[in-house]
Amino acid sequence: MSDVEQVLLAHVHDIPDFPKPGVLFKDLNPLFADAAAFARVLTDIAERWQGQIDLVGGIEARGLIVGAPLAQVMQVGFLPVRKAGKLPGDTISQSYDLEYGQATIEVPAQSCAGRRVLLVDDVLATGGTATAAAQLLERAGATIVGVEFLLEIAALDGRRHLKGRQISVVASV
Repeated sequence: MSDVEQVLLAHVHDIPDFPKPGVLFKDLNPLFADAAAFARVLTDIAERWQGQIDLVGGIEARGLIVGAPLAQVMQVGFLPVRKAGKLPGDTISQSYDLEYGQATIEVPAQSCAGRRVLLVDDVLATGGTATAAAQLLERAGATIVGVEFLLEIAALDGRRHLKGRQISVVASV
């Protein structure tokens, strides 16, 4: 296990029965609250993708927490991938199925055409949101260079939805 994996896993707290009974929530707030640990994780990710991208795309909600500072570390632009109705002006949207319903995400129109994007989120669970975000950005004209997650819940096999994409995770449980 690498040093950065140890740092990340030491800052993950399990919250049982959240947001509903039977779910074991992986809380990354302790990582975000520890400046040195969070910086170490961001530096690791930045080193992996440096020189390959023009934008970091952060998926709402916790992907925004990771994506914006990562873009600053990498000295590239940041693109928020938001829930429907949260962005002003013209947007492009993508709807997708969740285990309990449907959701829609959006990006500003004309936001990423011709740009190389690293899509980031906190946890790779079922893969549905990341798949929809990648499809949305490609429809908007971006090239998805890779998809990066802080943590992967391997038992949920979210990778199956992201086949053919370059996937990287800091740690897996």
